[in-house]
Amino acid sequence: MTDPTGLTRRTMLALGSVGVVGGALTLAGCATDAPSGTDSPGSPTPSLTDEPGTGPGAAPDAPAVGGDIAALADVPVGGSIDATINGEPALIAQPTAGQVVAFSAICTHQQCVVAAAGDEFHCPCHASRFDAATGDVIRGPALEALAEIPVAISGDRIVAAS
Repeated sequence: MTDPTGLTRRTMLALGSVGVVGGALTLAGCATDAPSGTDSPGSPTPSLTDEPGTGPGAAPDAPAVGGDIAALADVPVGGSIDATINGEPALIAQPTAGQVVAFSAICTHQQCVVAAAGDEFHCPCHASRFDAATGDVIRGPALEALAEIPVAISGDRIVAAS
């Protein structure tokens, strides 16, 4: 069998024993021709981790969109829900219609899991309370706000953003 360069497989294998250049020729000779219409060798190959809106050609100002979290309709305006984001406990709130915020559900006092409670988040361990719109401490013993998690709205869904 010959490749497009006219070299036989045997010739390429013999060249391969000569050094690195021959090894490269051997690999090139073993490759199949790509069907027409595919990316050129210099084109970036999308990875399996590319999400919509994050790969080559995405709009520069578009937020990177990640995993689905919840339906926007599941979060009452002025209220909050418990959720999971990237396998971690989280809290989602909708302070005003169409504005969605998310926070880690891990209390900054002693790492208990905080629960959604309308326009507040409540820690069941030591009674800390947090503002659902900002994650700020309303009443301690916690002294630090809950960590914010970036989210976005995609259609009628709340999705992780970066």
